[in-house]
Amino acid sequence: MNPLQPLLALLAQTERERDAAWGHAQQAAQAQQTAAAQAEQLLTYRREYEQRWGTQFKSEGRMELVLCYRGFIDRLTQAVDQQQRVAQHATGQMERAREVLRDHEIRVASVRKLIERRSHELRLSADRAEQKQTDEFGARTAWNHHGLIGSGAARAA
Repeated sequence: MNPLQPLLALLAQTERERDAAWGHAQQAAQAQQTAAAQAEQLLTYRREYEQRWGTQFKSEGRMELVLCYRGFIDRLTQAVDQQQRVAQHATGQMERAREVLRDHEIRVASVRKLIERRSHELRLSADRAEQKQTDEFGARTAWNHHGLIGSGAARAA
């Protein structure tokens, strides 16, 4: 078994979690943009409505029409306020989703760094083992060579 296999499995899991957090952050950003756009549309509509009826009331202003206008503006103002609260909440959700995504990115980077370190340690260990084998082979070769020379000298004497 590959000694890095557990870390590679952990990396795959953290990347999946990061990808899910990224999707959630994208959804939160889209929800925030939609809520902010709706709030802006309501504000624009209210401004236009006030301008249009403001000029109308300058020329004529029956009381029942003014009361109707006032009631509608009040309801429109409540809708604007509510939508602005929704937009603020969506902004908070988006910021929290981005923080979660950032945490997942850090975790993925940490696991990758750990894999890099372990790979380096394994390479060093393999290099040391290879060097040890080379040294032992060299020592045996020298010993055998020395032994052959020594036994040849003994025969010559």
